[in-house]
Amino acid sequence: MTTHVGLRPVSADEARELLEEAGTVVETEMVGLEGAAGRVLAESLVAHEDMPSFPRSAMDGYAVRAADVAAATAAAPVSLSLVGSVTIGRRPGQPVWPGEAQAIPTGGHLPDGADAVVMVEQAEERGAAVEIRRPVEAGRNVIRAGEDIPRGSKVLPSGRLLRPSDVSALAAFGLARVPVHRRPRVSVLSTGNEISPPADPLQPGKVRDVNQYALGAQAASAGCEVHHDGIIEDDPAALEWAVRAAAAKSDVVLLSGGSSVGGHDYTSDVFKRLGPPGLLFHGIAVRPGRPTLVSRAGPTLLVGMPGVPTSAMVIFEVFIRPLLRRMGGEKIGARWSAERHARLATAYTSEIGREDYLRVRLVEREGEIWAEPLPGGSAALSNVLAADGLVTVPADVTTLAEGDAVTVSLFT
Repeated sequence: MTTHVGLRPVSADEARELLEEAGTVVETEMVGLEGAAGRVLAESLVAHEDMPSFPRSAMDGYAVRAADVAAATAAAPVSLSLVGSVTIGRRPGQPVWPGEAQAIPTGGHLPDGADAVVMVEQAEERGAAVEIRRPVEAGRNVIRAGEDIPRGSKVLPSGRLLRPSDVSALAAFGLARVPVHRRPRVSVLSTGNEISPPADPLQPGKVRDVNQYALGAQAASAGCEVHHDGIIEDDPAALEWAVRAAAAKSDVVLLSGGSSVGGHDYTSDVFKRLGPPGLLFHGIAVRPGRPTLVSRAGPTLLVGMPGVPTSAMVIFEVFIRPLLRRMGGEKIGARWSAERHARLATAYTSEIGREDYLRVRLVEREGEIWAEPLPGGSAALSNVLAADGLVTVPADVTTLAEGDAVTVSLFT
């Protein structure tokens, strides 16, 4: 695998390619139906039987032979012998012969010999007979065996993030336990002598630990099992010990702060010592989040995230969320799960050679959706709080004009 070391940024596309190579899909496990929603299916579900498995009535009425009632009218109804009724949940004990009918509830098993159901509103019982006032063609008001899902068809593909509706299919085909990928394990740490736990009184020169909880929440929303491993002081030995401990129990370690090249930025050196294979890249030609670095220590990916919360959260959405989704076994065709087309509310100027992520708020004006760029740079938490999503400005584009059509990648 190609590696890029030192703070010589790779392009955004190169970073994506390296991350796609680096992420290893986690193993599988079995879960009960009650815990299947939100998990990633590890094996395709193929229908081993027809759905439904028997022909059944689509409504309350009478099971008949269509040929027997072909001449029925309101003025001249056809009288059929009423030979019992279908009990829901049971196969009928007798067939329908010519000149006969059986009462049938919605979902009831169609008796042998019957090929249609007359709606109850179009019939009237008279003692041991039922008068049919309208004809029905064969197959009317009947759900055939396999009409919904035929045997042998692929119902759900592997790599699918299971929705509640998918769980209904799993239950319908008798899967009480489901093969899924286990959740990727992610450890989150913050570094810096200036970082203070949120619950502590804020002292002069300190800032509260935002990244550990923001990144942890993002990882959890990406389907991961998250471990919060605390705040590490600016000390190389302490940092190395903490990262080694986190790497031993996790698939990915997210370490925020210390990823640049300042005097107290030890992340790169620590990551190098935890290899092989070592650093994949140090720096991405993007804004915000340029000093992001990624390394591998055996099977564990180590990610040095920017210390500024807005930068860290944007980098997570652009690069880390797709990585974690793939590692969790999900087959993703697009980096973003939801996008919205809009027009840019104000002009924007970028820098050639870097991919820029513009935080925007969506507003409606005279029936059109507009994307309003939010004020404040990467140090402003307010712009990511107010943002509905990101507009990606490609590295070869320097100017977006007011009114330009843009695609907004929506935050999940």
